[in-house]
Amino acid sequence: MAEAGITVQVCHVLPDSTFLRSLNVPAGTTIGQAVALSGLLQAIPGIDLAVNMVGIHGKKKPLDTVLHEHDRVEVYRPLQADPKEARRRRAGGKSAKG
Repeated sequence: MAEAGITVQVCHVLPDSTFLRSLNVPAGTTIGQAVALSGLLQAIPGIDLAVNMVGIHGKKKPLDTVLHEHDRVEVYRPLQADPKEARRRRAGGKSAKG
């Protein structure tokens, strides 16, 4: 009897495009394995899993996390700016300049 598979998704969002692939993988597959199987690293060569954080349904997870049925693996883009600093700049408005 063959080991049952699970269905997961791998996604990565860029400002002008989205990579989203559904996969049927063996039970026990990790985040790192699913990303490799999805073809994401070939489709978007600039991704480095040593730098880009990954998660499941919006929660950061390590690459060796074992996936479950219907998990959505998300490969996050690096932050362009520190969110706290950006918030301070927005809150300060024009008064911070003068």
